[in-house]
Amino acid sequence: MHHPLRLLQALTLGAAGLFGLFVVIGNLNDSDANFQFVQHVLSMDTTFEDSDIRWRAIDLTAIHIAAFVGIIAVEAAFTALALIGAVLLLRHRRADRRTYDRARAWGFAAYGMGILIWFVGFIVVGSEWFAMWQSDTWNGKETAMGLATLWAVFAVLLAQNEPEPEPT
Repeated sequence: MHHPLRLLQALTLGAAGLFGLFVVIGNLNDSDANFQFVQHVLSMDTTFEDSDIRWRAIDLTAIHIAAFVGIIAVEAAFTALALIGAVLLLRHRRADRRTYDRARAWGFAAYGMGILIWFVGFIVVGSEWFAMWQSDTWNGKETAMGLATLWAVFAVLLAQNEPEPEPT
């Protein structure tokens, strides 16, 4: 019999993949609004007017497009890693630990990618370098922090092993 922890690990990874899928679909279906987000953050045009860091702004449309396409690409990679990982975890839920650990690697890769996207990309770069936190309109810092935290917690959950059976 398999331990329910393995099902929970597969469920959380699958949910992360489903979230990523909806994000990618949303970025593609409502690309204008999502592109505007990237454009305004990089342009820093809604940050404090008297800010001494507005020199960091990037006003080149080609850079805005490249950043937007790059964000979608890494979100798609996150999605693929998570969904493939969830399927593998379910498929190998009754397998020995070594086989299961190989399947878990996909989940660790997904959560690592998620932390890079939402913590490094949106919080470190977007919020701190481009001062996204100063914008009342184009500020995704809180959402990104919640997601980065969630992926870290899910990675810790994924790292847990089921208890060893009691000796008889």
